[in-house]
This record gives sequence, structure tokens and C-alpha cells, in this order.
Amino acid sequence: VFPSLAQAQASVANEVYQELGQPSVFLFCPTEYCSSLCSPSPSQSCYLQTIGQELLPGIGVIWTGPKVVSQELSAVLLEEVEAVLRRRPVIWDNLYANDYDCRRVFLGPYMGRAPGLMSRLHGLLLNPNCELQANFIPIHTLGTWFRSELASCAHPDHAGMEVVAALGDSQGAQDGSYSPQEALELALRDWVAEINQQALEPGR
Repeated sequence: VFPSLAQAQASVANEVYQELGQPSVFLFCPTEYCSSLCSPSPSQSCYLQTIGQELLPGIGVIWTGPKVVSQELSAVLLEEVEAVLRRRPVIWDNLYANDYDCRRVFLGPYMGRAPGLMSRLHGLLLNPNCELQANFIPIHTLGTWFRSELASCAHPDHAGMEVVAALGDSQGAQDGSYSPQEALELALRDWVAEINQQALEPGR
């Protein structure tokens, strides 16, 4: 029925999206969801070109970066992806994912993401460690990064300005710059306070 996999996927996604009344959040994960899966590159991928052309503009497209687990995300790569998809991507960030090797747990700060990335994104999903308690530092430092991105946006929209004002008293990222080391120290301090608070609860 369809001349390509991409056209089949786009057709099905579009039909479901319309059947659901075009919800404000509707995400599509392409078969080629990172640069290493594209041939020969994201911008020259026939598959991604078709997805960008055929997928309705209200549908968000998930992207993990250069690899499935990307140590770095650059503005240059996101520009290339945005151009071929004809929309800003939703980053599916596997930086902390350990479901592929449960012997490892990732406890470091959120890092390796270039400053100013938020303006290139439609959204960001963090894929955490499988162990719930191990995600305090990843989520806390992601929050610090997010605050710094809001504060440094060159052209925030009205809603962004309101969020910046609301977060004005938050600790960290006060000057709009993000330091992974400072973010880690803030997270550790708050984690110790959380652990101490839980230790005082009855039955602990």
C-alpha cells in the first residue's frame, strides 16, 4: 500500500493524531532516532526527509542525539535535525539510562549539553536509572540546568518570562550559567537533607 516505511508510519501516526482530536502533546519516535542510525547522515536520510514532509506539524518527533546514549548534545546537530524534520525535536535523553547494563548506576550531574539548547528543543525527556532512589541527583541537576537555560534564553516567550520570575529565588543558576560541579553540590546537599528527614519519620 505504501511506497516506503516512513510514509506508512507517517500515515498511521497522522490518522491516530487526528482521531484523538490533535492533542497538544503527541509524540512520534522514528525508526532512525539518532545520528548513528541514519544513513548516511540525518540531513541526507531519505527516511527522515519523508517523516519531516509527511508528518503533521503538531506531532512531536523524538531524538536521542548522535547516539542512543549521547554523551554530548550540540546546537549544530540539533539545527541539522530541526531542518530535516521541519520541527524542533523532543530530546529523549538516555544519559542516565542503565536498563542495558544494570550493574552500573549513574549518579553524576547533568552535563555534556551545550548552553542555549533549550531554544532548539520542543521538549526533553530524561530516561533515568532503573533504581528509583538513584535518580535524585540526575533529576535535581537537570532542574538546575533547566533554570539556567530559562535564565539565559535570549528571546523567551511570555510564559518563559513568568517561569524565570517564579524561579528567581531558586538556588543555583542565578547568573544564567550552568556549572555541573555546582549543580552536583546543590543536589548532594539537598539529598542529604532528604535522607535525614526520612530517617526521622516514624517507622524508618
